[in-house]
Amino acid sequence: MSTGLLVILTVVEIVALVVVLALFVILITRRLRSIANALGQVSGGVIRAVQGDVCLVGAGAAILNRKLNAIAGALPAIAEKAESLPSQRTQAQDPAIRRR
Repeated sequence: MSTGLLVILTVVEIVALVVVLALFVILITRRLRSIANALGQVSGGVIRAVQGDVCLVGAGAAILNRKLNAIAGALPAIAEKAESLPSQRTQAQDPAIRRR
């Protein structure tokens, strides 16, 4: 084979490779666009649902915060009372200790 023919065949092969790669890129782009559209529709519904839930929670947030702050304020006193109580189980009442 002549050198000129080899060069022409190489160029044709390179062009064919570029065309095939371009077609695959186009197909992948179309597929990704369809996926993006589907996700857009799904996320739109999810966003509307979350917005509805947030509106409901927003109305009661101030009330919840006040009640939780009152509970948090009472916890140190409750913990002190619990620590000052005598132990419910003494050594005489503990069956594991009596067996020894």
